[in-house]
Amino acid sequence: MAKILVIEDEAAIRRVLVKILSEENDKYEVFEAEDGLSGIEKIKTDDYDLVLCDIKMPKMDGVEVLEAIKKIKPEIPIVMISGHGDLDTAVNTMRLGAFDYISKPPDLNRLLNTVRNALDRKELVVENKMLKKKVSKNYEMIGESKAISDIKNIIEKVAATDARVLITGSNGTGKELVAHWIHQKSERSKGPMIEVNCAAIPGELIESELFGHVKGAFTSANKDRAGKFEAANGGTIFLDEIGDMSLSAQAKVLRALQENKIQRVGSDKDIKVDVRVVAATNKDLKKEISENRFREDLYHRLAVILVKVPALNDRREDIPLLIGYFAKKISKEQGSPVKTFSAKAIKQLQQYDWTGNIRELRNVVERLIILGGNEVSEEDVKLFAAK
Repeated sequence: MAKILVIEDEAAIRRVLVKILSEENDKYEVFEAEDGLSGIEKIKTDDYDLVLCDIKMPKMDGVEVLEAIKKIKPEIPIVMISGHGDLDTAVNTMRLGAFDYISKPPDLNRLLNTVRNALDRKELVVENKMLKKKVSKNYEMIGESKAISDIKNIIEKVAATDARVLITGSNGTGKELVAHWIHQKSERSKGPMIEVNCAAIPGELIESELFGHVKGAFTSANKDRAGKFEAANGGTIFLDEIGDMSLSAQAKVLRALQENKIQRVGSDKDIKVDVRVVAATNKDLKKEISENRFREDLYHRLAVILVKVPALNDRREDIPLLIGYFAKKISKEQGSPVKTFSAKAIKQLQQYDWTGNIRELRNVVERLIILGGNEVSEEDVKLFAAK
């Protein structure tokens, strides 16, 4: 049932609204509050699908109530109730986030249509939020092992915050999947997700890549160029293999984290950025710090939340699920029927030493789909996937 809260200080008007809504639709559960303060207290302690709120009330007027609700539970649609002299204020409340307004005395059809439309809007908002919480199939984390379940639990807790995350693990374990999950489950999911592979960019270019440059900053700087931090504004920047970043670039990243400002190479002008930083590395950063290759202050800025992605050898129970997932995905990409793997073939693959982790397993599954029989057998594994 849709729960509707009526906040109205005039008892007669309140009774009329409650009676109309209760009698018109048996799926409406209607609650009352005699003033703004009591209405706010009810909203703090219970969930409502819609609020009808008078504008002129003692203790706390409707505009103040509207602003308070938008801070506490912004997804609740609010319909303002206005007297004849409150029409200008009622229109203004819509600029502040009210869904609509109705005049006193309430017209039956106008009231019911507004309520239905507001509840439909609430349903769409909730569905949209749920869709945003779903992660693209391109970045699914496959596995039911305790290690993977623990990572998923951490992501659920941290995604809604802006806390920085440092992801560690060997090459091929899927650190980038964790980064994408964090972004796609966050409120920043509507913003960009910018990936930077710090190991793939030459040391002399990393600062320009991250922070941009102005024309003439160096020989090949023919025009002004924005960097990755600016491109990620309002979203997330993923600094992969951050352990390979130069000390000079590390100092600039540290400033960006401390002050939410960057400077393009060759410029002394500050540019404000609103960026969440997620970093990953396959290195032991504490060892890098002891050998003066990584800044300790940057490490502590990045490692607010630490996520260690396990090696495939430490989660062998997930290998059957991963094989099934890759078999379907690869067969779809190739436009061929999905091949199955025999129980003995899967058991054989579970016994291998996966030094290349999930990336290596995917390559082996693809090879077996191409070279193996209609059902990939233990013999196929020995022939084409021998370690």
